[in-house]
Amino acid sequence: MARKSGGGFRAPKNYEPGRGNKPSKAGWRAEQSGGVKRAKSGNVEKIRPAPQRPERTRDAAHEGGARREQRTDPPALPAVPPAPLEARRTTPAEAAGTTFSDIGLGGNIVRALAEQGAMTPFAIQAVTIPDILQGHHVLGRGRTGSGKTIAFGAALVERLLRLKAEGAFPSDAPKEKPQRGVQQKRPARQVARSPKALILAPTRELALQIDRTVQPIARAVGFYTGQFVGGAPFEPQLHSLARGVDIVIGTPGRIEDLSMRGHLNLGQVAVTVIDEADHMAELGFIEPVQRLLRATRRRGQRLLFSATLDGRVEALVAEFMPRPAIHEVVDDEGLSEEPGGTSDVTHRVLIVLREHKDEVLMQLVAGGGRTVVFCRTRAYAEMVTERLTEAGVKALPLHGDLSQARRERNLAKFTEGNVRVLVATDVAARGIHVDDIDTVLQADPPDDPKAYVHRAGRTGRVGKTGSVITLIPRTRQKRTRELFEAAGIEPDYFGDFEPGDSLSA
Repeated sequence: MARKSGGGFRAPKNYEPGRGNKPSKAGWRAEQSGGVKRAKSGNVEKIRPAPQRPERTRDAAHEGGARREQRTDPPALPAVPPAPLEARRTTPAEAAGTTFSDIGLGGNIVRALAEQGAMTPFAIQAVTIPDILQGHHVLGRGRTGSGKTIAFGAALVERLLRLKAEGAFPSDAPKEKPQRGVQQKRPARQVARSPKALILAPTRELALQIDRTVQPIARAVGFYTGQFVGGAPFEPQLHSLARGVDIVIGTPGRIEDLSMRGHLNLGQVAVTVIDEADHMAELGFIEPVQRLLRATRRRGQRLLFSATLDGRVEALVAEFMPRPAIHEVVDDEGLSEEPGGTSDVTHRVLIVLREHKDEVLMQLVAGGGRTVVFCRTRAYAEMVTERLTEAGVKALPLHGDLSQARRERNLAKFTEGNVRVLVATDVAARGIHVDDIDTVLQADPPDDPKAYVHRAGRTGRVGKTGSVITLIPRTRQKRTRELFEAAGIEPDYFGDFEPGDSLSA
């Protein structure tokens, strides 16, 4: 200790300047990163290693007594990322003659499917439903319109029924019947049951489309679904959660928002479905999806379905789906069942001068039939809709600038046949399920093969015929040929087109 004298304080011999002072931010960062820390003493700069913190273990003991042992987390699941090429490939012929009862679905679910027009299973349904009912993780790949929604929707409901019968959901345990003549205690306030399953979709339209398919199947056995998508008001969704929802269907952003606010408990979710998983990755939803999956049951069942299931979802598969069953539906010749893989859909590429584009567009739309026109931008979609309306064609837009209520109304009018033409951006490429679309007209060509596949998948659904017409300028010929080559599609026509020309058969 320093002693006071007439000349002021005199430092002791063992005094070190800077000792005990708060380290600078730079020094603290070096310490945290395990680097070196510099300390100055006078004009000499000394370098000493950063102090090493003792490693703390869960079974360490406090000084003066043993610390209570904490639960150790189970080891991480082994990362076994399967390649799509290792999928079990099934042709429609192999699934012929199978019924929904044969593959394990109960009577109520079979009747609900029949009311929707699904009398016998398609190939993707016949091969994936048995694996789902056995509790396996499943990766399913099949062309757009091949019946993937019913595949995971019907199997999910049947799987929940079996888990409930096994007592997997304690909150759904039957209530004790009151005994006659015995005074009963006042029952505690009941808490709404937690969701048992989660279905994630990349877009609002696709989430609503899934709910329209899954809801009647779930209701047939006493389960309830709920829609939770962005752009919609919170109050109805909170009211739905307060009443109790068994199957949550929505977009990752809104689901995570409700979960973080404490309105949605995912801890009892036993089965999670990710539809269009590759599109989730393209939109940057992989990290939110990972956080949501970590909030569900640790050993829960995961199902991934898409028309183009590729390496973008490897992170999800490696972390959450050890050793999944992988299925791919191919045509009878063993080729991937993409749009254009069969003769049901014709593909034409029309090289049009820029000054003729609008006139050609109006000519093709006026040809008749229910048509979806794809545009790159929302502004161009609105302009095309306005010009079609002025020409006497009933048309409505569908893009991200519209409110959710208006998007649903426009899509409903198109589905019901009140409007013949829907002018949309790529927001509709994976969210429209209308079986009678005659033509997909691409006023602006897509930028990648997967976008083309999903746009083209709006027509020729469930074995019906359809036509895909793409308008391009002369400067885009090479890029378009490369796109078709990457998609594995051979166009039926690729050439010049002027106003007044007729399309080849």
